[in-house]
Amino acid sequence: MTILVTGATGTIGRHVVEQLVKKGVRVKAVTRNPETAQLPEGAEAVAGDLTKADTLREVLTGVTGIHLIASSYDSYMPWNTDPALIRLAEEAGVQRVSLLMSYEEGPLEEALKASSLEWTMLMPVEFMSNALIDWQPSIQAEGVVREPFGSVRSARIHEGDIAAVSVAALVNGGHHSQSYYLTGPEALSRIEAVKVIAEATGKDIRFEELSEEEARQRWSEQGYDEESIAFFVQMGKNPPEIGYTVLPTVEQVTGKPARTFAEWVLDHKDRFI
Repeated sequence: MTILVTGATGTIGRHVVEQLVKKGVRVKAVTRNPETAQLPEGAEAVAGDLTKADTLREVLTGVTGIHLIASSYDSYMPWNTDPALIRLAEEAGVQRVSLLMSYEEGPLEEALKASSLEWTMLMPVEFMSNALIDWQPSIQAEGVVREPFGSVRSARIHEGDIAAVSVAALVNGGHHSQSYYLTGPEALSRIEAVKVIAEATGKDIRFEELSEEEARQRWSEQGYDEESIAFFVQMGKNPPEIGYTVLPTVEQVTGKPARTFAEWVLDHKDRFI
């Protein structure tokens, strides 16, 4: 068994690589810079550009499964995976694909569903790791988190649990034609999540709630356009039910309960101090 992992050094991909290596599975880890990629021992770094499927043609030789990402989560460097990769995977004899979706189905998802491949689609809610992106700088510098909509709840998910579902689908099989929403085991508000970080670190951390006007101004200063800002406000005022509804999917697929936000924070607490 050989699994090709795309986004191998990213938030989810690095966990997929680590978990596969621990299982003794051969891993080809796709990166644009294989010479400098930091990967676990046993993973092979291979070059490839997901926006240009043909760059992966040779890499697909001998691959039995693919952990595939649909697009970039980086709002400043957006890109989408070339749907032609699905055809190349079929031609190479790939059997299974686990696809980490973006917000909605597009040409890549359509191509995968129409293929002969055994596919599983993963649709996680908010990543727990967003706390590092959004809150780490102000917690370290000032011991404060400033956010709007402090009471809005989220069923945040540990990135390692997303990876575990992908690994189970690719290694064990039995999840063909399944589209899984993935959540953590609890729904916490932003205020509650900050309290969890404070308790785990022993640090006095304040939550200061921004008004909608203040939030709009901050997002504008960060370079977001009006359409994006309107989306952020809508998600804050009227978040989709799936975002705060706890589902048992992680445990059902992996056999292990999803990890709590407190567990995630304990693994990362040094980065908030």
